[in-house]
Amino acid sequence: MGRFDGKVVLITGAARGQGRSHAVRFAEEGADVIAVDLCAQIDSVPYPMATPQDLADTVHAVEALDRRILAVTADVRDHAAMSAAVSKGVAELGRLDFVLANAGIGSIGLEDPDPVGSFRDVIDTNLTGVWNTVRAALPVLVDQGQGGSVVLTSSTAGLKAVGGSTGGGEAYVASKHAVLGLMRSFATTYAPHNIRVNAVLPTGVATPMVLNDVLATILRESPESLNVTPNLLPVELIDSADVTHAIAFLCSDEARYVTGVALPIDGGFLTR
Repeated sequence: MGRFDGKVVLITGAARGQGRSHAVRFAEEGADVIAVDLCAQIDSVPYPMATPQDLADTVHAVEALDRRILAVTADVRDHAAMSAAVSKGVAELGRLDFVLANAGIGSIGLEDPDPVGSFRDVIDTNLTGVWNTVRAALPVLVDQGQGGSVVLTSSTAGLKAVGGSTGGGEAYVASKHAVLGLMRSFATTYAPHNIRVNAVLPTGVATPMVLNDVLATILRESPESLNVTPNLLPVELIDSADVTHAIAFLCSDEARYVTGVALPIDGGFLTR
């Protein structure tokens, strides 16, 4: 018996990295999955983004655990597309219990030829995309009348200015701070429906968003530009699974009275 038997989880940014890790873990715990990803490149993002094959790999990983999964290619920046994805997922899988608003981008570089475009793309994805995701899902949770758990992925950048002075870097910090405001607002509004809303704040995670040539160059040539200090614990980057463990707890019955919490998984980064 898994902790999430008979439950359904919606995950954005599910094609790889943290999103795939969440999908696999929740499937291991018995949940079916609605997996959403853009599976395309955003021009201002300097590293390769997820592909349709990445999303297909997530599907295979979940199906190998004998769980159902609906993969939807959709842009979190598009509210109508997210509403359609939720409706399709609920129609096929029967319900919705958990919402993991994980999709996000980082547009950080040594040069920023279009700071306005970079700022807009990051805000639209990391902030508006989170709002679109949660707003599309909450009516289902309310109508079901059985509560639910929503977890928003912020960052240590949600409490500390890291990321540099480019348009994309400033937007990253602004968006991750704002996600915590959304979390607290949603937690307050939907508590009467027994819907819990929390956020996780990871330090650097070993995913393609961090492990890429662009960021490696910045850290080699101009590390001070990002205002990044080491984690307090002796770990440079945490694993996606470390974030997944925390999210699984927040969605479990063990956390049934935990809401409105900003939970760092940061190796002590924010303590410095």
